[in-house]
Amino acid sequence: MCLKRISLLIFATCLITHPGAFCQRVLGEELETDRDSFTPATTTVEDGRWILEGAYSFIDNRSVRETHSYPELLLRRGVGDWLELRWGWNYEVGGAGSPVSGNVPSEFGEEAELERESRISYGAKALLLEQCDYRPEMAVLLQGYTPTSGELSDTLMSATYIFGWVTDEAIVWDSAIRYSTGSLEEDRFNVWAPSTVVKAPVGERWKVHAEYFGIFSDGREEETAQHFFSPGAHYLITPDTEIGFRVGWGLNDQSPNFFSNVGFGWRY
Repeated sequence: MCLKRISLLIFATCLITHPGAFCQRVLGEELETDRDSFTPATTTVEDGRWILEGAYSFIDNRSVRETHSYPELLLRRGVGDWLELRWGWNYEVGGAGSPVSGNVPSEFGEEAELERESRISYGAKALLLEQCDYRPEMAVLLQGYTPTSGELSDTLMSATYIFGWVTDEAIVWDSAIRYSTGSLEEDRFNVWAPSTVVKAPVGERWKVHAEYFGIFSDGREEETAQHFFSPGAHYLITPDTEIGFRVGWGLNDQSPNFFSNVGFGWRY
């Protein structure tokens, strides 16, 4: 698959850029959550600290009734300078699974009527390399998802490679390639989800962003591709507390018409 070759090429290019250097990405002490965008942050939680994240998503599906996804809870714990552990839980109700949250998996499609479904998530994120000159900061995120209610019973797995840069003006450009297993009734397949986001500060407390992400099946009986464009913003109430929102539009007929997401992050 062409997408697989592209992701491998990006990964190899990043590894050979400035291989002997070791520098630090400068972001300051402000909170950086994973819920701000579909693309996760490259940063991990500081050693001994916690980050609690939560959100609500509304998805306006094209061919079935709308989907509501909440509370999208995610608890992150820093273990050392480069590793964090993660636990989460979410509930969905509506006509299809939620494809728009980076923390929540989907059965990927609108064919089946989703009534009520919940999942727990668990995993870890590891910092691989810090930013140095043109070499990006790199991290990997591994997660599992197990249903706790609903008709689905399969445990799904995902692996996400994340890389990005921060400029001297505190503009962040992060990108990711996510691989996950997928299932729909008796069909078992793979899902690839590339994404890229640019975040820019506005004053001392606001940050706005613009993002593209796509979700593509691989090996499914009927292949599906979804494309999204999503702007958003978040506000730092304190250096350890943020609130934010993002909206988005599907760019093709297989994507939902529209989605909105509002949530918070708290570091302690």
